[in-house]
Amino acid sequence: MTHCAPARPDRLADLIERFDVAITPVADAPANLVILGDDNGPRSVLFLQKPQAFPRAQFAARVDWGTVENPLETGLPVRIEMPIETPDLMGLAVALKWEAEAHRCGSASVLRRLAEVMIVRLLRFQFDTGCDQIGVLAGLTDLRLSRAIVAIHNRPGHGWTSGDLAVEAGLSPSRFSELFSQKVGQSPMAYLRQWRLTVARQDLQQGQRVDAVSRRYGYASSEAFSRAFRQKYGVPPLAIRGRVGVAPGA
Repeated sequence: MTHCAPARPDRLADLIERFDVAITPVADAPANLVILGDDNGPRSVLFLQKPQAFPRAQFAARVDWGTVENPLETGLPVRIEMPIETPDLMGLAVALKWEAEAHRCGSASVLRRLAEVMIVRLLRFQFDTGCDQIGVLAGLTDLRLSRAIVAIHNRPGHGWTSGDLAVEAGLSPSRFSELFSQKVGQSPMAYLRQWRLTVARQDLQQGQRVDAVSRRYGYASSEAFSRAFRQKYGVPPLAIRGRVGVAPGA
């Protein structure tokens, strides 16, 4: 009988799907997603936390992670430089360069979609090379912690305990808590509470009912959820229900 290895959890799916990452191609303006190269073609892809001017870039764009609550906003290194070494990555870079220069019909939409693919490739590159920046990306880079973090992302309403998450990671409770805090910058239960409130806020902004949202994310009552929500955001849940685009704390 053939035994198949368990599928590796998708470490990016929830972070990519939960947040609207806006990618805006720019010319002669500060950018933080850049393709660098020479007359022979693209050579590397650069991502920066703080946009800079790159007058000779082959492609340049501004990346907005959608909200300060996106864990990737604070979890990315200050600088990522990914060499273009494979035919598929070269093809993607060339397509971005060509679309940016051609100005064909629909090019803005094509550029955004291609740039989203490039962002995913950059994040995969970080998984492969490691991440020293404290935050969720460093946690996801660790294959043990990533199993627990993906479990939180996938099932935020589950009644997780730190011990349960340690089992997901295949670590002892003490080692799990130590490593999680070291890599992610907060305890497992603090990250769980933060993620629950983040996704609950998104649901409320889409107009969903407070009682339904509180049950979905594991709160004992609407009152308990409202207290936690007000403590984090400074307003009750009803204040932002149905108000898409309201900034946290507004």
